[in-house]
Amino acid sequence: MIISLIIGILLGGVSVLFVLQNFAVVTVTFLTWEFSASLALILLATLISGIVITLLVLLPSVIRDGLYVSSLRKRITELENENLRLKQTVPPAQPTQTV
Repeated sequence: MIISLIIGILLGGVSVLFVLQNFAVVTVTFLTWEFSASLALILLATLISGIVITLLVLLPSVIRDGLYVSSLRKRITELENENLRLKQTVPPAQPTQTV
Protein backbone atom coordinates (compact mmCIF):
# COMPACT_ATOMS: atom_id res chain seq x y z
CA MET A 1 0.00 0.00 0.00
CA ILE A 2 2.76 2.44 0.94
CA ILE A 3 4.76 1.51 -2.15
CA SER A 4 1.82 2.22 -4.46
CA LEU A 5 1.27 5.56 -2.70
CA ILE A 6 4.92 6.51 -3.18
CA ILE A 7 4.81 5.47 -6.85
CA GLY A 8 1.62 7.48 -7.33
CA ILE A 9 3.17 10.57 -5.75
CA LEU A 10 6.29 10.21 -7.92
CA LEU A 11 4.24 9.77 -11.11
CA GLY A 12 2.10 12.75 -10.15
CA GLY A 13 5.19 14.88 -9.57
CA VAL A 14 6.70 13.86 -12.90
CA SER A 15 3.39 14.59 -14.64
CA VAL A 16 3.14 18.05 -13.12
CA LEU A 17 6.78 18.75 -14.03
CA PHE A 18 6.07 17.67 -17.62
CA VAL A 19 3.00 19.88 -17.76
CA LEU A 20 4.85 22.90 -16.43
CA GLN A 21 7.55 22.59 -19.12
CA ASN A 22 5.04 22.77 -22.01
CA PHE A 23 3.72 26.31 -22.36
CA ALA A 24 2.94 26.40 -26.11
CA VAL A 25 -0.55 27.55 -27.08
CA VAL A 26 -2.50 24.84 -28.87
CA THR A 27 -5.99 24.51 -30.29
CA VAL A 28 -8.04 21.54 -29.16
CA THR A 29 -11.00 20.35 -31.22
CA PHE A 30 -13.52 17.84 -29.90
CA LEU A 31 -16.64 17.24 -31.96
CA THR A 32 -18.02 20.77 -32.36
CA TRP A 33 -16.04 22.33 -29.53
CA GLU A 34 -12.86 24.18 -30.29
CA PHE A 35 -10.74 26.15 -27.88
CA SER A 36 -7.19 27.42 -27.59
CA ALA A 37 -5.21 27.24 -24.39
CA SER A 38 -1.75 26.58 -23.06
CA LEU A 39 -0.59 23.02 -23.59
CA ALA A 40 0.30 22.96 -19.90
CA LEU A 41 -3.28 23.74 -18.90
CA ILE A 42 -4.73 21.19 -21.31
CA LEU A 43 -2.37 18.48 -20.07
CA LEU A 44 -3.09 19.36 -16.45
CA ALA A 45 -6.86 19.30 -17.10
CA THR A 46 -6.45 15.91 -18.80
CA LEU A 47 -4.47 14.58 -15.84
CA ILE A 48 -7.06 15.83 -13.34
CA SER A 49 -9.98 14.45 -15.36
CA GLY A 50 -8.23 11.05 -15.50
CA ILE A 51 -7.83 11.08 -11.72
CA VAL A 52 -11.49 12.03 -11.22
CA ILE A 53 -12.73 9.33 -13.61
CA THR A 54 -10.55 6.72 -11.88
CA LEU A 55 -11.90 7.71 -8.47
CA LEU A 56 -15.49 7.57 -9.73
CA VAL A 57 -14.91 4.09 -11.14
CA LEU A 58 -13.37 2.89 -7.86
CA LEU A 59 -15.98 4.50 -5.59
CA PRO A 60 -18.66 1.76 -5.80
CA SER A 61 -16.20 -1.01 -4.90
CA VAL A 62 -14.77 1.05 -2.02
CA ILE A 63 -18.28 1.61 -0.63
CA ARG A 64 -19.22 -2.05 -1.12
CA ASP A 65 -16.03 -3.23 0.59
CA GLY A 66 -16.60 -0.82 3.48
CA LEU A 67 -20.13 -2.11 4.01
CA TYR A 68 -18.89 -5.72 3.85
CA VAL A 69 -16.16 -5.06 6.43
CA SER A 70 -18.68 -3.30 8.66
CA SER A 71 -21.05 -6.29 8.50
CA LEU A 72 -18.16 -8.66 9.28
CA ARG A 73 -17.15 -6.61 12.31
CA LYS A 74 -20.74 -6.66 13.53
CA ARG A 75 -20.87 -10.43 13.06
CA ILE A 76 -17.57 -10.83 14.98
CA THR A 77 -18.98 -8.80 17.87
CA GLU A 78 -22.13 -10.95 17.91
CA LEU A 79 -20.10 -14.17 17.91
CA GLU A 80 -17.79 -12.93 20.67
CA ASN A 81 -20.81 -12.03 22.82
CA GLU A 82 -22.37 -15.43 22.17
CA ASN A 83 -19.08 -17.14 23.00
CA LEU A 84 -18.86 -15.22 26.29
CA ARG A 85 -22.47 -16.06 27.12
CA LEU A 86 -21.90 -19.76 26.43
CA LYS A 87 -18.74 -19.80 28.55
CA GLN A 88 -20.73 -18.39 31.46
CA THR A 89 -23.60 -20.90 31.17
CA VAL A 90 -21.54 -24.06 30.65
CA PRO A 91 -19.59 -25.13 33.74
CA PRO A 92 -15.94 -25.97 33.19
CA ALA A 93 -15.17 -29.66 32.80
CA GLN A 94 -13.80 -31.43 35.84
CA PRO A 95 -10.54 -33.27 35.27
CA THR A 96 -10.91 -37.02 35.54
CA GLN A 97 -8.28 -39.27 37.00
CA THR A 98 -7.45 -42.49 35.27
CA VAL A 99 -6.09 -45.43 37.19
